[in-house]
Amino acid sequence: MIDLKPIVSRADYIVKIVNILTSIFVVAAIIVDYGFDLNANEMSFILSVYNAGWWVYFISFAYKIIVHWSEVWRKGISFTLILGIMLCASALPKFFTTPGDSQILTTLWSVLIHKYFIISIIGLLSLITISQWIVNFVNKRTNPALLIVVCFMTLIAFGALLLLLPRSTLEHIRLPVVDALFISTSAVCVTGLSPVEIAHTFTPEGQIIIALLIQIGGLGIMTITSFFALFFMGGIGLYSQFSLKNMIASSSESLKSVLTNVLGFTFVIEIIGALFIWLSIHSTMGMTLHDEILFSLFHSVSAFCNAGFSTLEGNLGNELILYNHNSFYLVISLLIVLGGIGFPILMSLKRILSYYGSELLHKVFRKGGQRSRYMHIVDINTKIVLYSSLALIFIGTVGIALFEWDGAFASFSFGEKVVQSLFNAVAPRTAGFNSVALSDFSRVTIILYLVLMWIGGGSQSTAGGIKVNTFVVALASLKSLIKGEHSTTLFNREITYSSIRRALVVVFGSICIIALFYVALLLLEPSIPSIDLLFESVSAFSTVGSSLGITPLLGDISKVLLVVLMFLGRVGFITVLMSILPQNEQPKYRLPKEDIIIN
Repeated sequence: MIDLKPIVSRADYIVKIVNILTSIFVVAAIIVDYGFDLNANEMSFILSVYNAGWWVYFISFAYKIIVHWSEVWRKGISFTLILGIMLCASALPKFFTTPGDSQILTTLWSVLIHKYFIISIIGLLSLITISQWIVNFVNKRTNPALLIVVCFMTLIAFGALLLLLPRSTLEHIRLPVVDALFISTSAVCVTGLSPVEIAHTFTPEGQIIIALLIQIGGLGIMTITSFFALFFMGGIGLYSQFSLKNMIASSSESLKSVLTNVLGFTFVIEIIGALFIWLSIHSTMGMTLHDEILFSLFHSVSAFCNAGFSTLEGNLGNELILYNHNSFYLVISLLIVLGGIGFPILMSLKRILSYYGSELLHKVFRKGGQRSRYMHIVDINTKIVLYSSLALIFIGTVGIALFEWDGAFASFSFGEKVVQSLFNAVAPRTAGFNSVALSDFSRVTIILYLVLMWIGGGSQSTAGGIKVNTFVVALASLKSLIKGEHSTTLFNREITYSSIRRALVVVFGSICIIALFYVALLLLEPSIPSIDLLFESVSAFSTVGSSLGITPLLGDISKVLLVVLMFLGRVGFITVLMSILPQNEQPKYRLPKEDIIIN
């Protein structure tokens, strides 16, 4: 009896390698097809790559159905299986001639053989294959910190290449490599700084690339990759699930549940936000319906991801939007807040609303029945983020209104002044949109902006900064020290020593990094005012994107420094250090303790 297992195992390995290589070539062909104006010979070569990719996936799917039918049957209906069925359907025109006089079948045949239908199938299959390969890389017990750093660096480099494609920029624009790298980093790190005017540099295709980079960077590349692997490829390893749950701060929920909630919250909020943005600007800006939809989608993604990019000249201070659009600024502000409080808080709010909603329904329709109750449904992280965010928004709104009521906001009506005060209190944490030139603000407002940018939004959110969680824990630690308390408490809970230590390290480390890069910029750009360089440094590290207008004036070396600063701010300098430095094993002994004189 011949043992077929070694043969099948070898065949599986060959199929996997061929699929990975094919996926890379297909993705590259799609990029070239999209990004360049090709002549007939070049287009013929790209079509041959698509055709070869189709045959590889068709044969691979047939092999899987024949050899691993029991596995496919056990997993049931999946997205990959649906794509495989669509792939088989696209084979009909290749093996059978066009049906006779039936108009329906003729139309169906033309759809099945259409270039874009084929590209859609093999493109999605390529993305799924690459995602599975990345997740398998995680399964090799790779350092999670190193994985995050490498993934973000890869995405930034890939985004820069896409932005350099001829179709990404206007016909008369030749984008320098440094500027492409800068904008890609700014988009992936959801910062918003740009050395060029987005509206005057990029085509609609280039703006779509920026929006996609913002979306992937805001969610985190590993979140999207894990989603593809978990939902489309039948699951990922246990080690990967623990690593990825740690990356997105999941506690007891399954990874599948967490990813569903994260992506669900993101896309639902962004679609609803885009709808309200469209309602607020419809027929008021001289745009076509198509342009209004693109504008609404782009700004909804940019606002929720706290990126601060805008397709308008002058950002959101453009005359087309500046006056009589209070509802627009309120929608943008709400999207920034929702993105800035973090996915764990959104999940907690969903749980709270679900609980109290069911309680209300229970009281209305089933009076007198017994029902289990939760004593601590609102966890401490939710309280910290919500209370501190509301406090910072209130302080920022009142402060900016006091300082700029008759200053930068002098040309606005009463209602517009209130809305602009709120918007400019929300934007520094950490979206980076601006409705008026920040150079028009007083120095006191600029200092308030610096503080708000440095603090940022909630942990595990699309926002930057040191995070409100860190800031509140550091303040609570300071208060307990001043009052001579032996423990640090918040909301009747004792804060762990590891949380306090990490908060203090983040606060101290952020100040050191900002100071280091600020001094470097002072040496490289002596002609630019020092306060402007400090503002740029804090904005880059906090991934805010606000600027006093000096970004286009910076030299290439200064831009590269800001690229590094944005990367450190988004990925986290602790994560970068953990990916570089070896991790020591914990000793099984404790050294003698000594008090250090500190006063």
